[in-house]
Amino acid sequence: MADDTSSISAYTSAYTSGNINFTGLGNGTDFNSLIDGLVKAESAHLTQLQTWRATWDKKITAFQELNTSMLSLKTALEKMDTMNEFLTKNASSTNSTVLTATADSAAEEGTHKVEINQLAQNKIMATVTGYSAGSSVINSSGGDQILQYVYKGTTYNLTVPTGTTVDGLVNLINNQPANPGVKALAIFDGSNYYVQFRGMDLGVGASLTIGAGTTLTGFKTADWTTTQNNQNSQIRVDGWPTSGWISNAANSVSNVITGLTLNLKDSAPGSTVTLTVGTDLEAVKENVRTFVTQMNTVRAKIQELTKYDDLNKAGSLLTGNYGVDIVSQNLKNIVADKGVGFISYNTLGLTEDTYVSLGQIGISTDAQTGSATLGMLVLDEEKLDEALTNNPTAVAKLFSADDLGESKSSAFSYLSLVKGTTQPGEYQLKVKVKADGSGIESATINGHAAKISGAWEITGAAATPEAGLAIRLDSRTAGSTYDGMVTVKRGKTGELADELKDLTDKSDGPLAILQNNYKDIIKSIDSKIDYETTRLERYKTTLKNKYARLDSLLGYYDKLNSQLTSSIKQLSSSSSS
Repeated sequence: MADDTSSISAYTSAYTSGNINFTGLGNGTDFNSLIDGLVKAESAHLTQLQTWRATWDKKITAFQELNTSMLSLKTALEKMDTMNEFLTKNASSTNSTVLTATADSAAEEGTHKVEINQLAQNKIMATVTGYSAGSSVINSSGGDQILQYVYKGTTYNLTVPTGTTVDGLVNLINNQPANPGVKALAIFDGSNYYVQFRGMDLGVGASLTIGAGTTLTGFKTADWTTTQNNQNSQIRVDGWPTSGWISNAANSVSNVITGLTLNLKDSAPGSTVTLTVGTDLEAVKENVRTFVTQMNTVRAKIQELTKYDDLNKAGSLLTGNYGVDIVSQNLKNIVADKGVGFISYNTLGLTEDTYVSLGQIGISTDAQTGSATLGMLVLDEEKLDEALTNNPTAVAKLFSADDLGESKSSAFSYLSLVKGTTQPGEYQLKVKVKADGSGIESATINGHAAKISGAWEITGAAATPEAGLAIRLDSRTAGSTYDGMVTVKRGKTGELADELKDLTDKSDGPLAILQNNYKDIIKSIDSKIDYETTRLERYKTTLKNKYARLDSLLGYYDKLNSQLTSSIKQLSSSSSS
């Protein structure tokens, strides 16, 4: 019988080796499959952790998708959150070669007749002496010379070095470090070059003269001729003034007709150009449609993430998620609520606003069960058309009033506010006039003591919502007390954009806070996954070692069995012989 030492040695090395390979001698048993099955059964907790982690990952991805939709909505709203952006006015001219105009939201619909007597001009002069070439030397004195000029009342001395040419002087003037707004040019008449000198500003105040301190030969006061005098534009609007003219130091005039900028193109004394101002209602309607569409994009995304399957009694990934609920409810509240700073009641003689809610102009939420647009905003175009026909400015205010201050009481005038400090809203006023009628004795705004400025003006106190709000009392009966209201309006686009800014804040927004929480949860799960992975690797190693020993032992006994069988056969053969 063979020595068993070698067999035992082989058995030992089989399960202590770093790379365990089963021989399959153990009655044909597939130990690798057996170990894989045991490890898989033991991996149930790891699988649960991985599934759990994937769920949190999906939630974070969903938050990011919603956040992207909200930022897109914010961008769209910010493109229409001022009156000028939302309410498109236009102005047509009967003679666009003489006069055109641009209109902003403050322009009233109607017509205006404008007469242009003269355009605003700048001062232009040129040298009397011509030079044969731009390279002709103008200072050959052997030393520096001075070109002195007076522009808009200030004197400037330009040093002209010896050897300076015509082109060189032009460069000196144009490129002087503290150029006050003058330009020079070398002009050619076909035979000679002349230096043209001009002030770039228009109007009578933009005078340009050569100073007596000029020493440069050929460029002194008498060596120049004026080719164009500086002057103001002169216009007459709707026949006013009846004598004389409205004078401006520009050909773009925006201080004459409210909301209109007149662009003067040419003078036409004795004739008038008619401007017609109107509202581009279709452009306004397109803004409203964009508002509804963009709002619905976010609403649809929220519905997708939170929908509930009644048939299977199962929710979606973020059904009931309080962060998404905050976003959804806050945006819905703004759409449904009355506009900030808009009043719909008439007490104490207050002037109420024409439109205070989106429902009044045709925007509502579809609440019809089974509707394809359930939960979405819907637009009644006929109702919108009616509102725009009635009062387009009131519609624009509801959408895009940008901290618009208005007095709702005849006793008071709104003066100003500090944007970013004065908060939108309604402000109740109570002001008492001194017994001798010399000024205001006391005043409150929303119950807070107001600062009295001068005799008849009050200002909101610091650290209050009305801080920076300035109001004037116009009714001044001695000893009387006046109640009233001033409002600061914020349109729906601005209100929603402000809310979206908060909701999408990378630090304090509800979705950002939840994402950070979820990332912490994922980090904790990753630690558990790492622990389970290490534990399973050890478990698998233990099983391999265990079954390697068994496999080797079975192989040993199988070999021993073969030896015994062979020995028996040999004994049987010997006995029979």
